[in-house]
Amino acid sequence: MSFWKNIFGNSEDAEPIEPVNTENAIRKAGRAVGRVQGVGFRFFVQSTAKSLGITGWVKNMSDGSVTMELQGEPQTVERLIAKIKRGNDWIVVKEFESSDLPVVKGENKFAIRY
Repeated sequence: MSFWKNIFGNSEDAEPIEPVNTENAIRKAGRAVGRVQGVGFRFFVQSTAKSLGITGWVKNMSDGSVTMELQGEPQTVERLIAKIKRGNDWIVVKEFESSDLPVVKGENKFAIRY
């Protein structure tokens, strides 16, 4: 078991979030490039998403980037993306690209995938 997985659990441990009304929801696929691995980025995205009521997932990729899917109210998803782009003292996002996806009905968690 990895260090972070041991501390933060796995995707099955994610606490449920109240599902967003899918009539108003959007879903975005995102990819962040920069200093985004080994700095708590996935936990940052998960905790921020959960605080905003956004569902989805985040995952490290072998090329050093981090991919994610974000679902929620349009303005809330954009707010999360802005926070992701801003980063913090350890996280530096040099590039962030996103595209639209179909909404996943009934999704009620934000998970870190391994």
